[in-house]
Amino acid sequence: MGYIIPRWAGVQPSAEVLAKLANALGVSSDYLTNGTSDDLAESSLTDKELLNQFKSIEKLPEADKNVVKVFLNAFITKKKLKQLVL
Repeated sequence: MGYIIPRWAGVQPSAEVLAKLANALGVSSDYLTNGTSDDLAESSLTDKELLNQFKSIEKLPEADKNVVKVFLNAFITKKKLKQLVL
């Protein structure tokens, strides 16, 4: 579930406050009011194939997910090191 903004006795944050919260959290104001983690992932990842792969990985056993994380971290670290050298 997303960061649902509670509505206490009809009180809602102003659009400005909502925008600042969304910006600080790196999400959209729509996501804050009624989004889900799937909505966030879909709005953040433009590569749909990659999004589908991540969804498949989430269904794996924890040990398998950890292996994928290790490979991703190694690949990202290698790319960062190459950029530093060049």
